[in-house]
Formats: sequence, C-alpha cells, structure tokens
Amino acid sequence: MEKLQRYFLSLTIAMMLISCKSKEEKNEDAFNFGQKVFHQGTTGSMNAFAYAFELDSTYAEAARELSIPYLKRGIPHEWEKWIDKAVRYDSVAWQAYRGYNYLWFYRDYKKAIADFNASDTLTPHIDHPQGHSVDFWRGIAYLGLKDYENSIAYWNKHITKETEDTGEDWVELEAFLYRGIAYYESGDHENALKDFDKAISYFKQTADAKYYKAKIFLEQEQSEKALPIIEAAIIDLKEGFYNQRPYVETLRQIYLSDLEELKSQIKG
Repeated sequence: MEKLQRYFLSLTIAMMLISCKSKEEKNEDAFNFGQKVFHQGTTGSMNAFAYAFELDSTYAEAARELSIPYLKRGIPHEWEKWIDKAVRYDSVAWQAYRGYNYLWFYRDYKKAIADFNASDTLTPHIDHPQGHSVDFWRGIAYLGLKDYENSIAYWNKHITKETEDTGEDWVELEAFLYRGIAYYESGDHENALKDFDKAISYFKQTADAKYYKAKIFLEQEQSEKALPIIEAAIIDLKEGFYNQRPYVETLRQIYLSDLEELKSQIKG
C-alpha cells in the first residue's frame, strides 16, 4: 500500500510540474495535498510538504508541518531543523508555538520562556499559541524551573486579564491549579487553599486540586478533613477528571498510586 501511495504522489507531483499552473499555485496544491490526502506524518504527507518547501524555501507553514512528525516521534535534531525554519520565515506565526513545543515535549523551560518573551515583541497583542496566552504558558514554564515568584506573577497577570475579559468563572482550571501548586511549593498554604477551593468551586470534579488540598490538611494535622477530600479525589481521577495532556506527561502529573499513598498516610 505504501508503495502505491508513493507512486500516486509521484505521479501527482509530475502532473503539477508539467501543468500550466504558476509556481504559487503548484505550491498551494502540494501543501493542500499533504494536508488532505494523507494522514499526518505518513511518507506521502511528508513528501508533499517537502515538495511545497522545495518550490518555496521560505514557506514557513510547510516547514512547520514537516517538523511535527519528528516532534511526535522523538527525533529532536530533525524537529528543530524544520521548526527553526518556520520561525525564521514567519516568526509571528510560529515563535510562540516553538516555545510551546520546548515546554511540553522537551521540558526546556528556559528556551520556552525565551520564545514566549520574544513573541511579545512581535505583535501588539498577547499571543495565544495552542489556545492559551503566553502568560499562561510562562506560568507553567516558571513553575517547571521552581521559580515560584515569576510563576505566580504570570498566573496573576493571566487570571486578571481573563477575568476582566470574560469573568472569573471562565478562567481555565489549570490556571487556578498551577498557581495553587506554586503557592503550595513555596510554602504559602493559605493562598494555595484559596486557589484549590476556586478550582473545586468552578469545576466540581478535579482530582488534582483535591489531592493538594488533602496534602495541606494532612500537613496541618487535620486528618479528619483530609480523608474525605482524598477519597473524593480518587473518585474524580478514576472518572477521568484529572490534569493530563496528549502525547506527553503534564507538569506535576498525578497518578492513582499517589492518591492511594496519601490516603494511607492520612489514615495512619
């Protein structure tokens, strides 16, 4: 089947070359072919994007598409080669996106922050790579570095902006959760509890917020409060209400074993 796909793609490309279409039209055809005919990461898809990039060596979106299979397959030198081209030729579109990839796939928090910071100088607005503001992503990156002061500062900035724009009840669960974790790890249990309570209030089922709340009560020697919370957290996790990400482990990922261990500690 793969040989047939390669043959079909080669025939299509040959037809493009001998057609009366302009270079730009051929380029667009090749890119659309790579997106719509083959699945992402297949030989046919990558050949089509490579052909589009060959027609225009500044085609940033084709370079970005070529980077994705290497990113997901864990081949960093090939991923970086192509994503760097995408950023070089269209930094507005792909600078912050590269930072997102550094953050989640490579846990290179410093490079991620550098890209997020650079994106601030490129546009007059706050960029939202992958659906969240760069302040949201910087809050996570600084937490990864255990730089709690900067993490909390960016969470404050993000949450304030989202609250002003749409209301606090529209703020993401992760924003309250990660700011709460930053407070917790920095020793500020009072503010940590406020954020975990907000997460629970707005989202009801959240194993992570309940897990950390139970940890605080245990550390405060309030086992009678901690036990029902960790039991509720276990139910939430089993029903799928916990912080997770596709492809990679999320920052401060929790597992059933973590919750069961905490429950055992609480019961003494």
